[in-house]
Amino acid sequence: MTAEYFYDDWEPIIGLEVHVQLNTLSKLFSPAPNKFGSEPNTNIGIIDTGQPGSLPLLNKEAVYKAVMLGCAINSQIPLLSKFDRKSYFYPDSPRNFQITQFDQPILIGGSVTADVDGKTKSFAIEHAHLEDDSGMLKHFSSFTGVDYNRAGVPLIEIVSAPCMYGPKDASAYAQALRAILQYINVSDCNMEEGGLRFDINVSVRKKGESHLRNKTEIKNLNSFTYMEMAIESEIRRQIHAYTDSPHKNPDTVITSQTMRFDIENKKTIPMRSKEGAPDYRYFPEPDLPPIVLTQEYIDTVKKNMPELPHARFERYTNDLHLTPYSASVLINNKQLADYFEKALAICPHARALCNWITVEFVGRIKETGISLHNFGIPPQHIAELVNLIDQEKITGRMAKEIADIMVESVDKSPRVIISENPKFRPITDTSTLDPIIDQVLASHPQSIVDYKAGKDKAFNFLVGQIMKQCQGKASPPLVKKLLEEKISEPPL
Repeated sequence: MTAEYFYDDWEPIIGLEVHVQLNTLSKLFSPAPNKFGSEPNTNIGIIDTGQPGSLPLLNKEAVYKAVMLGCAINSQIPLLSKFDRKSYFYPDSPRNFQITQFDQPILIGGSVTADVDGKTKSFAIEHAHLEDDSGMLKHFSSFTGVDYNRAGVPLIEIVSAPCMYGPKDASAYAQALRAILQYINVSDCNMEEGGLRFDINVSVRKKGESHLRNKTEIKNLNSFTYMEMAIESEIRRQIHAYTDSPHKNPDTVITSQTMRFDIENKKTIPMRSKEGAPDYRYFPEPDLPPIVLTQEYIDTVKKNMPELPHARFERYTNDLHLTPYSASVLINNKQLADYFEKALAICPHARALCNWITVEFVGRIKETGISLHNFGIPPQHIAELVNLIDQEKITGRMAKEIADIMVESVDKSPRVIISENPKFRPITDTSTLDPIIDQVLASHPQSIVDYKAGKDKAFNFLVGQIMKQCQGKASPPLVKKLLEEKISEPPL
């Protein structure tokens, strides 16, 4: 379903602000642990709670991870960047300001490549900057508490250009960016824990217009599905507003607002008017010196970069001949792709291996809610299963039954399962198969006539009947060979 199906004469323009929690051991400006899931207000110190006289000290690992991201998305990495204060007064901000980067961020420009409905697109990055996270408000029946465990957690905010033209563009970009972040190990990107959050800027304009109309910002989405739904809802809302008031000044029809997505009603709802830079009263952070890098430092980071998702995608499609869909399924889940790589080391049959991993085994364990790489089945066991099929030591039907047992007994290899179950030993002797083939041929004489007349389906039908009689235990290539020989025999 394309983006244009309800836009008619309108063009949506979308940009994303992606907030990424960096997986450093400590916080951005304090030695307090950067750890999710602890008891409230236990991972805090005097810096995190804004105690008088406390001074921030920059975490070097956060800078290293930001530079890694810059290398991965081909950003310009300035040798000099600085921090600024952004003033706002919320209960979850103990200092009443955030330390961020305003006009001299650590990364400038760059791009992310993603595949959208089979087409490769490049999405431009405006900049990315380091900042610290706020705490969290926790609402109870009779009061609201503040948990400062998250206060000071290092964030990198990645701001795209307004270069996306539909919900699928935005979702594909966000998923490709998440994959990059995971591949270079700068973030766990756990969306349920708030490790990856999206603010989405949406505006629409008449097709052919060159200027941007007022935008709204949908805050704090942490699901790709909800992202697409929220964008679609907001595009519809804006188009309806403009078409209902065709003679009004467009600036008065849609005003800059912060929106939230109502999941139950699947609608975007206004929260408050949008703040601008003057509202935050930015000024240079007086307690932190600038970040000064060297080109040698940046070059060293660049040399140690791992394989990135799109490079892996091209290797999978060009060298391993996986379909673009299968390659996308793998690269968008780094843990699953790494699992595939371990199995691939001992199994040369990449396409079959991919199918068994991403379809057969992932499908079998889906209801457990546990990912395959955490389920306990060694990737080498799946590789062994695929190899046994290729070597014709088991049939495809047997392999599916063996896979069921592998899910129930994760420590057992296919060879062990076969040794414990005689039914998984295929029929390979012709003396057993000959009478079965003769019986099937005698029962289906018309299929023999049809096959000799050039109808290949008739031959496949006969093979299926023989396999049915053998309960799937016969080797299909052997069955086909013997069947071909018997059909080709001259009549007595």
